[in-house]
Amino acid sequence: MRPIRETLRLHLQAGLSYSEVGLALKISKSVTGKYVSLARAAGVDWVLAQTLTDEELEARLYRPPMPRSGHQLAPDFAAVHQELKRAGVTLQLLWEEYARDNTLAYKYTSFCVKYRAWAMSLKRSMRQTHIAGEKLFVDYAGQTVPLVDAATGEITAAQIFVATLGASNYTYACATARQTTADWIGAQVHALEFLGGVPRLIVPDQARALIKSPDRYDPEPNRLYDEFASHYGCALLAARPAHPRDKPKVENAVLVVERWILARLRNRRFFSLAELNGAIAELLVDLNRRAFKKLPGCRRSAFEALDVPALRPLPATRFELCTWRSAKVNIDYHVEFDGHYYSVPHALVRTTVELRVTANLVECFAANQRVACHALSHRRGAHTTVAEHMPASHRAHLEWTPQKLIDWGRRIGVSAAAVVTWQLEHRPHPEQGYRACLGLQRLAREYTPPRLEAACTRALAIRSPTYRSVASILKNGLDRQPALFATPPAPLPAHENVRGPDYYH
Repeated sequence: MRPIRETLRLHLQAGLSYSEVGLALKISKSVTGKYVSLARAAGVDWVLAQTLTDEELEARLYRPPMPRSGHQLAPDFAAVHQELKRAGVTLQLLWEEYARDNTLAYKYTSFCVKYRAWAMSLKRSMRQTHIAGEKLFVDYAGQTVPLVDAATGEITAAQIFVATLGASNYTYACATARQTTADWIGAQVHALEFLGGVPRLIVPDQARALIKSPDRYDPEPNRLYDEFASHYGCALLAARPAHPRDKPKVENAVLVVERWILARLRNRRFFSLAELNGAIAELLVDLNRRAFKKLPGCRRSAFEALDVPALRPLPATRFELCTWRSAKVNIDYHVEFDGHYYSVPHALVRTTVELRVTANLVECFAANQRVACHALSHRRGAHTTVAEHMPASHRAHLEWTPQKLIDWGRRIGVSAAAVVTWQLEHRPHPEQGYRACLGLQRLAREYTPPRLEAACTRALAIRSPTYRSVASILKNGLDRQPALFATPPAPLPAHENVRGPDYYH
């Protein structure tokens, strides 16, 4: 008690400051203030302190703690632990609710110390505080399940995908054929549909099927996984390589699934993924309804109380798996995928575009803009062409048919229709006459339809209804000359030098 008495004397009698008292007694300024504060709270000045013995002075300054009844005052730390998982809930708020109208409640500091001591008694993976609806941890189990091919007897290993929510530990599991990108993302799509909502973050491994550029600090997901996250409006937070503590929830969930689901299926034989997934789904219900050992309720009840209100709704459509490919646009403005050819706008000839192929569609992207979309076709060597992708000249050629060309000629005149018909009938294939007919249309625009009709009449008269003859007649203005054979020719005069047909018998 001597330092306390000296502190009171130097400060209360000598009037030294806390700093000066601390330097004189070689104690800190804060300790000096603590001693003075205790004396003032107890109503002890220097005059009174001189009349008290050490025991009496100590009893005045340090009052004995008020007896407490642990059964009445101890808070429900299990409930506190669950409440901390709700967004915005803090220990300060929970202490205020606990201490309200309770004069014998623990002070805030004791409350926090006792809660942390209680939390330390839990498993290491549960000491982290996970906010409701925030993180979904995903991984594949180390164990596999054998699948037997009923036809050949071949045995393959089915992979077991596991996902769990951080706040409630609500768990999902399913089997996939392998661990490809399609398997990873397809399993996560089913997991989100099982939950009925979308968390803010998904925490996977840095598997090469998902992460294009693995990195300890800034991993980059591949395009399909990034598209998956954009579709569901969530973010991706890949765990660091070789750091299982970044995703302790799913590490624990994998052990639980192996012990409570796979162990129960060890003596069963499965012949398809669908059969195996049906068995897993049945046991998954029991797993999520199994009571916690140290926390109130079960995974299902915790999920309904914590995560369900916090999860964001699923989008209107399910994410559709796709394949991305690069393709060069050929000179015929088509790109090839799996032996079939799909058209793109002709301006993209000789450039490289990206193809996004789903189960039903082939989409073409240039500069991150979709420029074409076609139904997926499995006809090798065939073409799928959209007229809008063709140059104007090609499109005009495609739009014309023999009957349409003949109808156009009839609108010009009888002779024009006859010339058009001759072009189509005197070729090995009608399409070979299309170009000549398109040339006649150009002549109608250049020389007017009446002149074209007159030129066609003259061409028929000279028995040369070709495009070249009609163009030459118009170029030389012969269509404006008097019509050939407008009047019947006069009979030849009788003359001895004119031989008749009898001469040749």
